[in-house]
Amino acid sequence: MHRSKLLVLGGMILGAAATSVYFNAPPSTAMAQPAQASKDGMTTKDITLDQASAIMKAAAEKAKEINTKMDIAIVDAGGSLKAFARMDGAWIGSIDIAQKKARTARYFDMNTGDIGKLSQPGGPLWNIEVSNGGLITFPGGIPLKASDGTVIGAIGVSGSTVENDHTVAAAGAAALK
Repeated sequence: MHRSKLLVLGGMILGAAATSVYFNAPPSTAMAQPAQASKDGMTTKDITLDQASAIMKAAAEKAKEINTKMDIAIVDAGGSLKAFARMDGAWIGSIDIAQKKARTARYFDMNTGDIGKLSQPGGPLWNIEVSNGGLITFPGGIPLKASDGTVIGAIGVSGSTVENDHTVAAAGAAALK
């Protein structure tokens, strides 16, 4: 019987299995929070759970203040989901949109609305939304930056008008400390 291993690190499948499947733990927990180089050569870790929680709280409070129900996604520096909340009554279809807005903002370190302006027909990023497993190029996604300017994650919000989505995302991003 031929056996090969299926190695799973951080949710990514790195090898294929012919007959049997074995799951190996990552060699260290360093994989859980990769460091990212900043402009001055120092490193900054990913967004922490405490930071994500504060951002989530601020975004949800803003959504309640403007009387809307949102799906709110926060991704880490690698674009992986760090925190997610679906407010009571928020659209189920907006779950995926919020997560894609957050990933889009992180992958390109730009507000999704700004990417949308560049992705119009004839624009330099025309058709970019079909890359990376699907992106969202309208407002509601914002990169999250550490105090040194390093992007450590992103927030994506969906469930209302794009203006409201962006307002709620901006309120969440402003809570990053």
